[in-house]
Amino acid sequence: MNLIPIKRALISVSDKTGIVEFVKRLQRWKIEIISTGGTLKTLHDAGVNATSVSEVTGFPEILDGRVKTLHPKIHVGLLAIPDNPGHLRHMKELGIEPIDIVVVNLYPFEQTIEKENITPDEAIEQIDIGGPSMLRAAAKNCKYKIAVSNPSQYQAILAELESNNGSISENTRFQMAKEVFRQTSRYDAAISNYLDELITIPEVKALPEVFWVNFPKTDELRYGENPHQRAALYGDFQKYFEKLHGKELSYNNIVDIQAASELVQEFSEPAVVIIKHTNPCGAGTGKSLAEAYEKAFAADTKSAFGGIVAVNHTLDIAAAQLIDKVFTEVVIAPNFNDGVLEFLKKKKDRRLIRQNILRQPRTEFILKHVTGGVLVQTPDDVTIYKDSLKVVTMRSPTNEEHAAMMFGWKVVKHVKSNAIVYSRSDRTVGIGAGQMSRFDSSRIAVMKAHESGLDLKGTAVASDAFFPFADGLLEAVNVGATSVIQPGGSVRDAEVIKAADDNNIAMIFTGIRHFKH
Repeated sequence: MNLIPIKRALISVSDKTGIVEFVKRLQRWKIEIISTGGTLKTLHDAGVNATSVSEVTGFPEILDGRVKTLHPKIHVGLLAIPDNPGHLRHMKELGIEPIDIVVVNLYPFEQTIEKENITPDEAIEQIDIGGPSMLRAAAKNCKYKIAVSNPSQYQAILAELESNNGSISENTRFQMAKEVFRQTSRYDAAISNYLDELITIPEVKALPEVFWVNFPKTDELRYGENPHQRAALYGDFQKYFEKLHGKELSYNNIVDIQAASELVQEFSEPAVVIIKHTNPCGAGTGKSLAEAYEKAFAADTKSAFGGIVAVNHTLDIAAAQLIDKVFTEVVIAPNFNDGVLEFLKKKKDRRLIRQNILRQPRTEFILKHVTGGVLVQTPDDVTIYKDSLKVVTMRSPTNEEHAAMMFGWKVVKHVKSNAIVYSRSDRTVGIGAGQMSRFDSSRIAVMKAHESGLDLKGTAVASDAFFPFADGLLEAVNVGATSVIQPGGSVRDAEVIKAADDNNIAMIFTGIRHFKH
């Protein structure tokens, strides 16, 4: 086990959770405690005997505490190799004692930059210098030293000291060192990404020169998209989506939850979306969630079976009772009225998710793995306004048609390309997703509507990209659609516009495409 006895400890923590009890337990093994600044005061206030770093170094803390531990008597004590004659000679000549354990957690840089209205000066002040230096020194020398970087590690350290009579094993020292380098790597990545954002041109999201990906593992999943694939969840997903009930979330559940959440947040009025394999089966709005659910469900009653339901207002019992009638894998809501959770929990496997943070501005990048690296892009978060739309036909849309087009445009953005959505002002009527031909997507959307017994007369058609030929528009005309919203930009736009005019169709160009691959 190659046990190393712990005789001297340096304690300097930003997060003081559990530190007093931890240090008191360390002193059972007669471990000398050295500490700094606020940590030293916390220990002294609790009656713990500890020596200040200044007494050890013979040098005061200066620059408002910026320089405390950056001194040879600290770093030699951490980096010296006990069985190296040259190191021992230097330590003896300079009067330096070894330090066996460092207990440090870093200034809360990431938490600081999440706060509103934080200035660059305030953020930069929270960049820790001495903390990472001490942790990395002890981690580098983990054959002889131990670096403790998180309060969650305290109990394991105390248990091992107890079982090994005041010593720590080589395996534990090595595992703690790995965690140090993971933490400091993530810390540096957060700083680098923040500084990249500081030089962003207003309203233009800059892409960093080096893209850092460093998330802690938070959940080991049963498998990936398929049972033969391994998978895990990394990062802060649970901060946004809290599971209140049901089976553990699968890889596919998590992907669908993200898709459902993004779509339902397009709406401010009570809205319900039903998702299957990241594509919407239906979406609806209404005066109540129950009304919205009935509209969303009616769009595709078959595909809704085993789907994901997301709502954007507190889920009430009337809507919950409708959802309960259909087998649903996951229900997502910002909150649940009294009695609703208890009602939905009657089905033990159904996952109930509370979305804790709504309408959070999306500043993160979108990643896609490719061989040898990743593709990185900014989110598709462009908002279109009525003034930016261009009516390209002789007939302008009516108010009802305009509302229907805007509803469909919100939904088509979240449908895999090629995407076609038939809609009214408050619901989808038919959705065609992911076909190689836009014409085929339109035919599938029509088929879905007819299977559900829905009338397409007077509907609007939304297309995520331009119609390359008039045939897609004529398909919509043949089933009764009266208005079309699309990006425009085809070399055959004139042909498509003529077909619309010949059939008294109102058509709008957005100038914005919504491919989703």
